[in-house]
Amino acid sequence: MLRACWFLLVFLPLTFLFALSAIDCSLFDRSGSLYHSHARGWSRAGLRLAGIEVEVAGAERIPAGSPVIFMCNHQGNFDILALFLAIPRRFSWIAKAELFKIPVFGHSMTRAGYIPLDRGDGRRALKSMDLAATTVREGRSVVIFPEGTRTFDGALLPFKKGAFLLACKAGVPIVPVTINGSMRINPKTGLELHPGTIRVCFAEPVAAATATGKDRERLLNEVRQAIDGGLEK
Repeated sequence: MLRACWFLLVFLPLTFLFALSAIDCSLFDRSGSLYHSHARGWSRAGLRLAGIEVEVAGAERIPAGSPVIFMCNHQGNFDILALFLAIPRRFSWIAKAELFKIPVFGHSMTRAGYIPLDRGDGRRALKSMDLAATTVREGRSVVIFPEGTRTFDGALLPFKKGAFLLACKAGVPIVPVTINGSMRINPKTGLELHPGTIRVCFAEPVAAATATGKDRERLLNEVRQAIDGGLEK
């Protein structure tokens, strides 16, 4: 617990400074490249402070020259930092709407073009998926956790179907991503922080170019099977 408290004491002010700097950059660079560079720097600093290494496998499976939807399992808070370093391209997050209400940090996310998802309001959630589909069709990849929250025990939680509605609307490949190790580093059930390694593995893409709303269940099962197949049991 002492290590976790020390980490938060340093990391939270660092996050505030990075968010402010990223907002400033977004005023001059509308492409988002500088913002993403800031985010990667923030992630690298946070992981180093926590004593965490990131190992990546299967990045060569990510389709080149086309936006994709990265769908990842969610084991711990450090998944986000690890994915910033593991994914070899600029992307937008689809994140819970509550994060966008955090002063400075939330504004920074808005400036970056990240997409808030209000799971408690069906109409707003549908609008979020429409916005995400437009973002993808305009050429930017997106990342989403289809479980919607972190797991308690490492096993996959039920997947939300909204992520697969997005895939049908956008018509681009889904890249399943399996994350291992982050739950042991920072369990959901307590304030603990243990140095270690997070392993990020990209599976073969799942085609969704001709998918319709009726194909959501099939896509969900294929993606779930791919992610579950990479989990360390």
